[in-house]
Amino acid sequence: MLDEVDAPLDDANVTRFCDLLDEMCRRTETRFLIITHHAVTMSRMDRLFGVTMAEQGVSQLVSVDLNKAEAMVA
Repeated sequence: MLDEVDAPLDDANVTRFCDLLDEMCRRTETRFLIITHHAVTMSRMDRLFGVTMAEQGVSQLVSVDLNKAEAMVA
């Protein structure tokens, strides 16, 4: 689990960080849970999970499989 490790990084270093994670995933078949608010990091992930509050006091879990979403758009 990586909790907002990209928060202090600029976009160039977030890209380098994501490249490193990609390489680690390919070599070790390890999966990571990454907590982030950084759009660049989110754009590089396979799946996103989030919590939204559509109405006051009611939280809802949402998820998006980015690979499936890209296939739908293409």
